[in-house]
Amino acid sequence: MAGIGFELRRILVKDTYSATLRAYVYAGLISSGPWVLSILSVMLIGIISLGVVVPELKVRQFLISVTYLMATSLILTGGLQLYFTRFISDRLYEKKAGVILPNLVGILPLVTLLGGVLGGVLVFSLFDESLLFCVLLVANFVTLCNLWMVIIFLSGMKAYNRILLTMLVGYSVMVVSALLLRHFELPGLLLALLLGHATLLFMFLFEILREYPTQRMVSFDFLDRRQVFISLLFTGLAYNAGVWIDKFIFWFNPNTSEAVIGPLRMSLIYDLPIFLAYLAVIPGMAVFLVRIETDFAEAYERLYAAIRGGETLDHIFYLKDQMLLAIRQGIFEIFKVQGITVVLLFLWAPSLLDWLGISQHYLPLFYVDLVGVSIQVLLMALLNVFFYLDKRRIVLELTVLFLLLNAMLTLVSQFLGPGFYGYGFALSLLVTVLVGLFQLSRSLQTLEYETFMLGR
Repeated sequence: MAGIGFELRRILVKDTYSATLRAYVYAGLISSGPWVLSILSVMLIGIISLGVVVPELKVRQFLISVTYLMATSLILTGGLQLYFTRFISDRLYEKKAGVILPNLVGILPLVTLLGGVLGGVLVFSLFDESLLFCVLLVANFVTLCNLWMVIIFLSGMKAYNRILLTMLVGYSVMVVSALLLRHFELPGLLLALLLGHATLLFMFLFEILREYPTQRMVSFDFLDRRQVFISLLFTGLAYNAGVWIDKFIFWFNPNTSEAVIGPLRMSLIYDLPIFLAYLAVIPGMAVFLVRIETDFAEAYERLYAAIRGGETLDHIFYLKDQMLLAIRQGIFEIFKVQGITVVLLFLWAPSLLDWLGISQHYLPLFYVDLVGVSIQVLLMALLNVFFYLDKRRIVLELTVLFLLLNAMLTLVSQFLGPGFYGYGFALSLLVTVLVGLFQLSRSLQTLEYETFMLGR
């Protein structure tokens, strides 16, 4: 969805340091803003609740509940996000913007029904808590599932100032509500979470309504097999399950976790380092979005415009070389910026953990996780390039490989002992990226044949 690409190119045209900085800030906030602000807001809620929500175990129960809500909602909707994003992108390419909003209105009730039924069955059968707690947990789960479906539109919209303001308002509502409701302990905190995410959901829906006006109310074109790609459902599921599988393995191994509330468990040794490490990907994500949606996207568009326009073969080969150069430069710049970020955090990590009041025993795992999440940014860049080239099968293979490797290597790391924790996650990403680079090189070598002979 090219909205952010057009906006970033417009900003970068000025070719000044301030314009470049502005483009990277926009890219970082749009790509990482929702989940980073969510993490920071939930952490802030936990901090302001200490000493008020008694016992402090209730605060921990809230934080773990939120973590499971995020994980399960992302896994459940991961496939739908990719599936629906591609459907919307194809309709935009066909200049059928009028069908976007009706289909969004069509898919959200289905997501609500799926999330409500699945969440309700699991919560009411597995939790021996109050009715209010169970209802709030299911309501939060359904709201998050819908929010993830709406957030896919952010990169296609040009109203960035309003989007950032919406994020600020939504998470401010969450924190202020928690401050007012914390005396109601765990249900009060869950209600604050619900109010914040519901505010975000409805404000984003309003922005989408402004961006994509329509004459129709509801449509289910996204269920038409001729207009969608079913494989994307499995791709999104595999990728999101791959991101979370190592956490679930640590959570449900009795030797590396402890029970918190109902069936929910936490891993004191594993959780904190990896969630802190994920905050370090913001620079890499910003570079990824800027380079993929400007240099590479522009080169890609020029190449295929030339092919459709019947340009000479020499000119097409020249434009292909330009696209290859954009890919190499983009990947190298992500590697460079994220590498610098990792080196700086390696140097600052002891002081950072001291400032946060976290034990230095977490340092080795934090270092491994930093490398792992940085490689994940490279994987996301590769997957995005494959999506541009319409290599859906390769993306599915890579995401399934990541899922299987992360599961197997994480189990091996647990068998080997604490000194090897985190290596399963990092090595699975490294192997997947190396395989992805090999596949990309092979795909680009046969690009002309597939384009002209296979009609791709």
